[in-house]
Amino acid sequence: MISLKQEFEVPPWDQIYAMLLNLAAKIKKSGFKVDILVGVSRGGWPPARVLSDLLSNPNLANVRAEFYLGVAETKGEPTLTQPVSVEVASKNVLIVDEVADTGKSLKLVKEHIVERGAKEVKVATVYYKPWSIIKPDFYEKETSLWIVFPWEIKETVKKIVKKCERDGRSIESELEGLVKSGISADLVSRFLREISEEEK
Repeated sequence: MISLKQEFEVPPWDQIYAMLLNLAAKIKKSGFKVDILVGVSRGGWPPARVLSDLLSNPNLANVRAEFYLGVAETKGEPTLTQPVSVEVASKNVLIVDEVADTGKSLKLVKEHIVERGAKEVKVATVYYKPWSIIKPDFYEKETSLWIVFPWEIKETVKKIVKKCERDGRSIESELEGLVKSGISADLVSRFLREISEEEK
């Protein structure tokens, strides 16, 4: 069982934006001409939207693959629950996600885009984990930590609460890891209250 207190990295918005600026520069320098950006739902949507802006490319689509059940918990294999939302045949497609962790969802999405007739498909992620079965064509940082992005803090708190309740562990001690990683204690407390109210 992982010790959550030692596994979190919580990058602030400005750090993520700086990383996406660097990622956009790498994509431009590579010479890959992106026709369509495809954000992998849900975590890939925010970076895909920012890259759409930084690459001056408004052609933004989405696809949904589901894999994670909780913090560092996955189901057997990812499933494609929403096909790519636009026609990609004969197009250069950039798949965007926040992290290549197992790489299984990215592999599934890439195969799906190729099957739809895309001309060339490349993958961009903010983070890359060395055990991923897919190494992104473009990524900004390699890590082995569990990343908590600004757009998923409440969801992460909720998953920790459920995991602790199920395993009979102290919620407070596990949530300390989030606070030590940079999320304000006030925000964690607020989400705990909201989660408690939602479950009534």
